Amino acid sequence: MHDTGEIAVMNHETDVLVLGAGASGCGAALAACGKGVRVLLADKGKLESCGSLGGGNDHFMAVLNSGAPGDDAATAIDFYCTPMTGYTPAQVKQWLEVMPRMIEMLKSLGIEFLHNPDGSFYRTTGFGQPGSWWTHINNGKYIKRRLGGLIRSKGVETLEYFQCTKLFVEDGRVVGAAGFHVLDGSFHVIRARSVVLALGRLTGRVTVNSSLNPFNIAFSPFVTGSQIALGYEAGAEIITLDTEQEATLIPKGWGCPGMNGITSSGAKAVNALGERYMGKYHPMMEVGPRCLLVRGTAQEQSEGNGPPFVLDLTHIDKDILHHLQYDSMPGDKETWNDYCAQAGIDFSRKPMEVELSEIYINGIMYLADNFESRTVKGLFGGSMFHDFSGSLCSGYIAGAHAVEACSRYALADMDEAQLLQEKERVFLPLHTEDGIRQEKFEAAIRQVMNYYMGYVRSGRGMSIALDKLTYIESRMNEVMAADLHELMRAHESFHLLRTCLLTTMATLERRETRFVYKRTDYPEEDHSYDDKLLVVFQMDGVPRCEWRMPVVR
Repeated sequence: MHDTGEIAVMNHETDVLVLGAGASGCGAALAACGKGVRVLLADKGKLESCGSLGGGNDHFMAVLNSGAPGDDAATAIDFYCTPMTGYTPAQVKQWLEVMPRMIEMLKSLGIEFLHNPDGSFYRTTGFGQPGSWWTHINNGKYIKRRLGGLIRSKGVETLEYFQCTKLFVEDGRVVGAAGFHVLDGSFHVIRARSVVLALGRLTGRVTVNSSLNPFNIAFSPFVTGSQIALGYEAGAEIITLDTEQEATLIPKGWGCPGMNGITSSGAKAVNALGERYMGKYHPMMEVGPRCLLVRGTAQEQSEGNGPPFVLDLTHIDKDILHHLQYDSMPGDKETWNDYCAQAGIDFSRKPMEVELSEIYINGIMYLADNFESRTVKGLFGGSMFHDFSGSLCSGYIAGAHAVEACSRYALADMDEAQLLQEKERVFLPLHTEDGIRQEKFEAAIRQVMNYYMGYVRSGRGMSIALDKLTYIESRMNEVMAADLHELMRAHESFHLLRTCLLTTMATLERRETRFVYKRTDYPEEDHSYDDKLLVVFQMDGVPRCEWRMPVVR
């Protein structure tokens, strides 16, 4: 076992603590810096490369009020503000107001947006959206490193390679956080007036694709539910666990993002019978809601109409194809062209074989209009809206509100007994012998989720999954780590387990088929759920679910 010796304890004080330095964390730091408060930006990775944005991005969603159909605030608010999203009009309005500002900031960093011959943005329609809101980017692989440089130039204090393991709450208000340095093993305690949780919206490593490699996935494999687990354990309410489990189509055997750009540019999904099949599932076909693209493909597969499945782009304008293959897709994942060379992929010559991706969990904290938790004072949600635009903008909004909160909340002491208990818990796997290896522990979680929480599931199966996940949870104290890298993976697994438990419990409550998964015991939509929101929270240490009827208009 790893010999930690005497563990160094590092103490920090700040006004605004931003946990997570991906797109949303960068947005929060940019909003908070220069406002006369101290800002500490912390992440278990390096600023210039961490988060899903570290791999790049190929488009940015923006409603620009151009006069084009659907390109207006009223349409966007109507689209996003439904009971099942938990968003309020005030929240979405703030997102819309920040979008153009973020585009100008990105342009100032040399990020190139694709334009039409008349000088307007080249924009396409995303999955199920009522307007062409997606602006395409040429050199998206540089975004994160340039954002990192901008943040450093503004003097934001950073704490890299720090993995947060617990938020501390006193009298209903968050007062700080604790965790460890994943490279040197020191224990860090951070006191703060306000905290922005910006640890990523899409929880990965939940299931696997055909490669069977949990790290070969579309989005960052290092986002494993900390945004959900830390908030829940601190007393925050969590929503959308039942509705926003997410998946997509990926190139066969190779996880990558970017498929929104491909489908929105006109790709046709074709099954093994040569049929363009998505018309069976939605009139918008491939650009209908993403969940229906996934569920439709899963249905075709269950009926024996595939695999293989392909996306055919050969009919699309050659310049657009060149942009998609050589600018857009590499902007989301640097090794795209290497994959194409090995797999013989050329968009202009033949269709590309695709498959169903792994499944992601997409829960968020339930927030007031100022992006503050409704139940934990001083705790703000940064990773709240979808994709790059949603992450960067919601982080920016949360960071601005967190600065305002500093005038309401003073620095407070953290309970010394709780800190000592947390320190012992954090490093326990390093001292555990003859236990369960971290990778085996996490693989057990994924095996349960793959089998019982896949694209087709039932109430009986999910009940069994809850029992099995609860048993896995009972063995947490037996997890062992041989070094600090494995210790980091162990704590990622603990947050993954918490997230999977809550998601399975929430999904069991929703007795219908509507989203990315099909419930065989409830195969139809149930519109009695249309005006309800499922809220997950903790009461006396036990997870609870409650249906509510939020006001969204």
